[in-house]
Amino acid sequence: MKIATIFSLAALAIFATVVASPTMAQAQSGWGSGGLVFQSDLERQAAQREAERAEIRKSSGPTAYPAFMQGGAKPDVEAEEPPIAYLEQIEQPGSIIVDTGGRRLLYVLSGKRAYAYPISVGRDGFTWTGTERISRIAAWPTWTPPPEMRQRQKGLPVTVTGGLINPLGARAMYLGNSIYRIHGTNNERSIGKASSSGCFRMMNKHVVHLSTLAHVGTQVRVVSNYSGVNTSAPISSLFSGFGGGDDAPVPAAPVKKAAKKN
Repeated sequence: MKIATIFSLAALAIFATVVASPTMAQAQSGWGSGGLVFQSDLERQAAQREAERAEIRKSSGPTAYPAFMQGGAKPDVEAEEPPIAYLEQIEQPGSIIVDTGGRRLLYVLSGKRAYAYPISVGRDGFTWTGTERISRIAAWPTWTPPPEMRQRQKGLPVTVTGGLINPLGARAMYLGNSIYRIHGTNNERSIGKASSSGCFRMMNKHVVHLSTLAHVGTQVRVVSNYSGVNTSAPISSLFSGFGGGDDAPVPAAPVKKAAKKN
């Protein structure tokens, strides 16, 4: 049997195995030090660790903090630009869209593009939708938990000055007259989760970047699901330089000269 034929049969066998076992192919997350790692195993382990932490918190009772706390150091945080996303529909450049279902914040740019920041959103019972405008932007802001939060979580401080201990992180953008904010966090492990009381958390390096773009008066639209966002440029844009894109200029019709009268 020829070598080429052997390789062809081996490839066919591998292909048949993958097709016959789509669940295994989709579940595989990668290779670990002990062999195959499956996404379902990772999720189960993460859930188990969170359950164990919840039991520890429950048995130890609420932590009592001083009424007035110092937030600690306020280091310089270097802004980091997030990836660009491409929108299928036209949005107002300079506006912000918070997609709670996708757990991302979109700062709209021109040309149906947007900066896409990963965020943490409100947990069950603390989600909301609507439109607000940024009313204030603060660096290393003071955190004053509202009375209803202190009622739910016994032992919280009355106020915490800005700094690394403060849960609002390096920047906070206040949304209208509401109690909600877009803010940083000093706990980056919370990003991508539904764990807040209705505010939207960002990594400090991202909230600092956003604060250089947004301003007081910027519109913030909070939606439960925003579709039509792509991580790669639309195919039509690849041909725009050759005159075949959607944005290619339309040539003007030739102007007819009026005939001269004798």
